[in-house]
Amino acid sequence: MRSRWVLAGAVAACTAVLAGCSSFNGIYDIPLPGGADLGDHPYTVKVQFRDVLDLVPQAGVKVNEVPIGRVEAIGLTKDGWNAEVTVRVNGNVKLPANALANVKQSSLLGEKYVELASPGPEQAQGQLADGAVIPLQRTNRSVEVEEVLGALSMLLNGGGVEQLNTITKELNAATQGREPDIKHLLDNANSLVSNLDKQSSDITRALDGLNRLTSTLNGQKQQIGNALDHLAPGLGVLEQQRGQLVTMLQALQNLSGVATDTINRSKADLVADLKALLPTLRKLGEAGADLPKSLEVLLTFPFNDAAIDGVKGDYFNLFAKIDLNLGEIMANLGRSRQNPLNGLLPIPGLTGGQTGTQPGSPPPLPLPQSPSTQASPQGGQGGGVPQQQQQRTGAAGIFDVLAGGAG
Repeated sequence: MRSRWVLAGAVAACTAVLAGCSSFNGIYDIPLPGGADLGDHPYTVKVQFRDVLDLVPQAGVKVNEVPIGRVEAIGLTKDGWNAEVTVRVNGNVKLPANALANVKQSSLLGEKYVELASPGPEQAQGQLADGAVIPLQRTNRSVEVEEVLGALSMLLNGGGVEQLNTITKELNAATQGREPDIKHLLDNANSLVSNLDKQSSDITRALDGLNRLTSTLNGQKQQIGNALDHLAPGLGVLEQQRGQLVTMLQALQNLSGVATDTINRSKADLVADLKALLPTLRKLGEAGADLPKSLEVLLTFPFNDAAIDGVKGDYFNLFAKIDLNLGEIMANLGRSRQNPLNGLLPIPGLTGGQTGTQPGSPPPLPLPQSPSTQASPQGGQGGGVPQQQQQRTGAAGIFDVLAGGAG
């Protein structure tokens, strides 16, 4: 009877335990002993991995091998191609916003955990906050022991292990006695790699420039094609004129030979001319500033710039324009109503054109007579003209007076 009561009590206890377990979402909700302390204000971070291996929820999250949190859930990203791990981290742990994440293993056969790390004090930016996402570019995972053993198995099973002996012998034969050369080669390779590393920014900038150039050329592909198409006729013309070009170059070569010979032959004369010119140039150099000053006086003769201060009056810089055109003079005299040769030469139609003299006017000048108009010794015999010359009037008489003779 007593055994029945013990059995009933055990069944009731099992029923209570099972009823209590039904309130959990799963075995992963049971906290593991020795887990990280999340503190009073933990924050959540989502980490994206290409492969999380056999990482499970409730796994640890560490920084420098120190537990700081745990894995809350493991799912897929929105595109469904990568894993997304949700971790909760102690609020007192401060990490940069560009923190790195890796899936590591605590020992050879130990558990997996998520390692968070800073990219370095020089590259650290901002602070990792609640709801932040660490993308695929900043995540990685460690190599699995199974992967190492699989690679070793592939190497051992037909992977060329039997050829290692041959390879080693050939390497020894190739390098034997050439140790200094190999060392020098390695030093040169080290220098080359170091120089390339120092010029990495220049190389990157050159590649960027080349990229822009190719983009520009790609945008102008049609223009380049047209230029190449139209270049063919020009090349054809050059091909047709190749003989003329060769002849021109040969003639140019002959011309250069003649010019060189001329210079060589006239070298002595040229040197002598330069030597003869040397005293003149020396004297000009000795003249110094006196020569420019003398040119200033010569170009402003008889009054130089210094004479301006010593001249008083308003007509020093007077300029006069005198028209000496004979045609203009005759036209001006013909338009005038006054006789310019009053008392000297009568001009009909002009005032003062009388042949006689006016009171107070000078006596008229006698007109010159030509030999043909003078009286002959026989008193006008022999077909001569009258002794008194006939006077000319108007512009003809003026021209005779200006010319100094009679018409």
